[in-house]
Amino acid sequence: MANTPSDLEQLGQHSPLPASPEQATLERVANPHEDTAYVVRFTCPEFTSLCPVTGQPDFAHIVIDYVPGKWIVESKSLKLYLASYRNHGAFHEDCTIAIAKQLIELLDPQWLRIGGYWYPRGGMPIDIFWQTGDVPEGVWLAPQGVEPYRGRG
Repeated sequence: MANTPSDLEQLGQHSPLPASPEQATLERVANPHEDTAYVVRFTCPEFTSLCPVTGQPDFAHIVIDYVPGKWIVESKSLKLYLASYRNHGAFHEDCTIAIAKQLIELLDPQWLRIGGYWYPRGGMPIDIFWQTGDVPEGVWLAPQGVEPYRGRG
């Protein structure tokens, strides 16, 4: 858990893909605008994990919005953390909420929301949504912009 850019272990370095979320290292740096409430959005349109029962791949479009407090997440570490799920077996609900909880633990943000838009398996998409509470007053929040799955029609 880094606190300044000079403490970062992954940025600017060759960083192999962690084998699991438990082995991944999420890093943070000081928020350069701690006096301003603003939204940071990360979109991961090619998120992959494994079904814990069948071992088949599951795919999702993950959208993370947060209003930073003292910390912001370092984006390369977040990319590696999210990619580490590709070998991780967990249900859609577990993956989505675990990501949010890990970010909350690391950052202690003013507010966070996650949308997990999972692609169909067995003919049914599953979408998971969670947020920590009300959006802070005065913060403009864009829609997540991911349409519900409609198939080919």
